[in-house]
Amino acid sequence: MGTLLGITGGLNNGLLTANLPQIQGALGLTPVQGGWLTAINAMTSVCMALLLIKFRQQFGLQRFTRVFLAAFLCLNLFQLFVHDFGTQLLVRGAAGVVSSALTTLCFMYIMQSLPAARRLSGMIIGFGSSTVALPLARVISPLLLDSGHIQNLFLFELGLTLASLACVGLLRLPPSERIQAFERIDFLTFALFAPGMALLCAVLVQGRILWWSTDWLGYAVAAAIPLIGAALLVEHNRANPLLNTRWMRNRNIVRFAVVAASLRILMSEQSFGSIGLLTVVGMGNDQLVTLNLVVVIASIAGICVSLATLKPPELLLPVVVSVALIGIGAWMDSHATNLTRPMNLYVSQALIAFAALFFLGPMIMIGIFRALARGPSHIISFSAVFGMSQTMGGLIGSALLGSLQIVREKFHAFELTQALTLTDPQVATRIRQLSGAYAGAIGDPVRQQAQGTSLLAQQVTREANILAYNDVFLLVAVLSAVLTAWLGGRWIYLKVRGIDPLAEDMAAVQRMRQTT
Repeated sequence: MGTLLGITGGLNNGLLTANLPQIQGALGLTPVQGGWLTAINAMTSVCMALLLIKFRQQFGLQRFTRVFLAAFLCLNLFQLFVHDFGTQLLVRGAAGVVSSALTTLCFMYIMQSLPAARRLSGMIIGFGSSTVALPLARVISPLLLDSGHIQNLFLFELGLTLASLACVGLLRLPPSERIQAFERIDFLTFALFAPGMALLCAVLVQGRILWWSTDWLGYAVAAAIPLIGAALLVEHNRANPLLNTRWMRNRNIVRFAVVAASLRILMSEQSFGSIGLLTVVGMGNDQLVTLNLVVVIASIAGICVSLATLKPPELLLPVVVSVALIGIGAWMDSHATNLTRPMNLYVSQALIAFAALFFLGPMIMIGIFRALARGPSHIISFSAVFGMSQTMGGLIGSALLGSLQIVREKFHAFELTQALTLTDPQVATRIRQLSGAYAGAIGDPVRQQAQGTSLLAQQVTREANILAYNDVFLLVAVLSAVLTAWLGGRWIYLKVRGIDPLAEDMAAVQRMRQTT
């Protein structure tokens, strides 16, 4: 049941990401409107990380989940009959809220099914289940859209919601102690922080679509900075903060957030880069099923190996290995040509998928111990830091790599067209060969040549895009090498000095357990 809940939470976003072009086409949406569907899902997801733990402490997670799942079920039914942009915005916003709750519920169910000594593994499996959902969505989407009806996606989401609601109703979690967790000032913090983060999400999603020079993007950033700053200022001066800024500005926590976000940015090579490259060479979702199945298997292997090798004194080494594997996979992909097909990416994408889940266990354990060492109340801050680093890191990665790809495509297209002149015999021959395909339909030689020139321009654009994606992969490989050198150097330094960076935190947690 826990795994089903986690996959359901992940598929709410995964099905949207995997089928956004199809949804846009079926509903007649523009790319900007499609971007808003992605943005609002991220907005609600990242904002709910602030309130979810306190809501569970005061009201119980079961009540929250039943209420919101029932509301989401009504929205799923509604979208079966009303197909417009407003309905999709409402559904995708609600999906972000429900996904956060289902991910939490997922690892709590799994933790209950495990012995006490292994319950931390449940949290890792829970986060891993939602991560596996995106490649899994790409595997099942062609089957759902086999008839060409987008309605099947909505029916599948409805079925998942019904199954999750049934699971929560059939098997309830043990009751937990409830306390008065919320304070009035929490809602002031949320009223400042949530709009600020929402504006940043909108900028990161729409910046690549509208381009970064669009006026309102600048205004949005200008508004987001004081909103988030004011929220942090309010929290900094509270006795019982929702976000413990003093803990969050600790050097170890800042390093943790930077590494977690950096890894998420690098993993955009898979979600954006490889899929984009294969789309350029003419591959659709139907041709990518086997590749995504390889990614799913490698991701599950990453979770299993991470759990099997998880040792508190050696938590940094798996992170170093994960970054190195991402770099190797990206470097392998950087040699793509117009003959590259999914089978050519099996090894590289399997390495990246494995690394994406292999690092998850150590990062979660590091964050949990850092938080618990300062008290159970710091878990809220850890949840917010980790959740925001993953969500915002994913958005930053797509925005950064996507913008670089567009800029490099323009550069390569200019370089290629400069070398193409009609006086070049090879160019003239290629145009004649391409225009020959229209000889039976177009008798005018001038129009035939125009069609041949148009086809040649399309080929130039395709080649420029492939070269641009190679530049993106190479950048990811270089950034991975830099991050590997930094983290690897720190691991060597700690080993030589005999320093256990978590020793104090683990001792504090142990003392806390003995006291309670």
